[in-house]
Amino acid sequence: MALCYDERMSLWDDQLALSLRSYAEGERMTRILAAALDAVDPEKAVLKLVRRDQDHLTFGTIDIDLQAYRRVFIIGAGKASFMMARAVANLVGDKLAKGAVITKAVGLSSFLPGYPSVRVLRGGHPLPDPDSLQGTQVIVDLVKILHPDDLVIGLISGGGSTLLAKPVQGVSLEQLQSLNRTLLACGASVDEINTIRKHLDEVKGGRLAGMVYPARMVTLILSDVIGNPLEVVASGPTVADPTTFDDALAVLAKYQVLDNVPRSIVETLKKGQRGELPETLKAGDMRIRQVDNLVVGSNIQASQAAILAAEQAGFHSLLLTTHLKGEARMAGRFLSSILRQVAETGHPLPRPACLVAGGETTVFLRGEGRGGRNQELALGAVEELRGLKHVVLVTLATDGEDGPTDAAGALVTGETAAHAEAMGVNTQAYLDNNDSYSYFKLVGGLLRTGSTGTNVNDLTFLFAF
Repeated sequence: MALCYDERMSLWDDQLALSLRSYAEGERMTRILAAALDAVDPEKAVLKLVRRDQDHLTFGTIDIDLQAYRRVFIIGAGKASFMMARAVANLVGDKLAKGAVITKAVGLSSFLPGYPSVRVLRGGHPLPDPDSLQGTQVIVDLVKILHPDDLVIGLISGGGSTLLAKPVQGVSLEQLQSLNRTLLACGASVDEINTIRKHLDEVKGGRLAGMVYPARMVTLILSDVIGNPLEVVASGPTVADPTTFDDALAVLAKYQVLDNVPRSIVETLKKGQRGELPETLKAGDMRIRQVDNLVVGSNIQASQAAILAAEQAGFHSLLLTTHLKGEARMAGRFLSSILRQVAETGHPLPRPACLVAGGETTVFLRGEGRGGRNQELALGAVEELRGLKHVVLVTLATDGEDGPTDAAGALVTGETAAHAEAMGVNTQAYLDNNDSYSYFKLVGGLLRTGSTGTNVNDLTFLFAF
């Protein structure tokens, strides 16, 4: 599901293609983006780490003797879980008893091709929906039949927090949806949002691993979180959780939204704070000792692959960071200032240059427009790049889905600001209204990849030709 080299320019809309200096430049840029996505292709990432030699299944340095287990199960959730499951099922083969994965993709078979005992379920994203709850219940019912001589392979990737959801008693789906909207709008980080989610859900914060016990479990994780803290990816359903009910309430207080979220949520968290509800699973809990959690792919792999591809394409290349955070529009201004320095001084790299930044920014909603953090980052760079010659800034959501839009990101050149002005489009007004999608749809610059099947945060590419 990565970018197709044979359809390179289909990524760029018609207006955008006109702004590129040549087809060759568009081709080189697309090859670099494609290399980044290919490096974190879920199937390839799993097969790079996991091997089978007769009755031995190795996960990196962990050796599993399949003869020691009566049955093997697959469970998982996330945007990449279907492709990860396909790779694992082909490795396990004859030992595979049953399984279920929850993904966002539509149009998939209701079972894993070739493995009718593995169900493929659909859930909601970016908000949990009734399908999320139903799919999660299927997994919960499945793990109830486990025994100590069973092996469970967990498959977790970005998006799992909303796809895998089972609200605690007293909290409804509608209340969770309201909470998520509030947290996304106020600019809370994914770490902070997941701290709250873990304390309102029966499968997050290590609790799914608790249900799997006493079976043996190995979980493969495709990380979409900066720095790969495993307890944060998909809200850590199989990982010990260091956060507490106190921490969850502190997040609501920090963003001053205690009065904006449903009262039952606040009351539930306060009950937990008073010790009336069980905490998430902590390190040392016997139910989590038989679980190994391994990262199979992350933003740094995608970034490094992009740098290598850029060097092979003749660029001077530099990885700026894989820890880009902060408000999206401010990140856009910061990164465009680096690109301006490259264009005007040749530092830190001379032309032709390609600099890459990975991470995940946030958007503080002030207006009512459409877009995502990648498009807003690009919109924040428009005025800062005004007038620069032969420069391009490209943003990319590695899952191909930036916010509730059909775009993965956007592209800005030194001519974008003047082009918008000539069309009578006020760049600042669109930025004020958080309407980056409409802006780039009018002016040109939307990047469309379609769903990529992977998810390892965002990437921004700075090109100076």
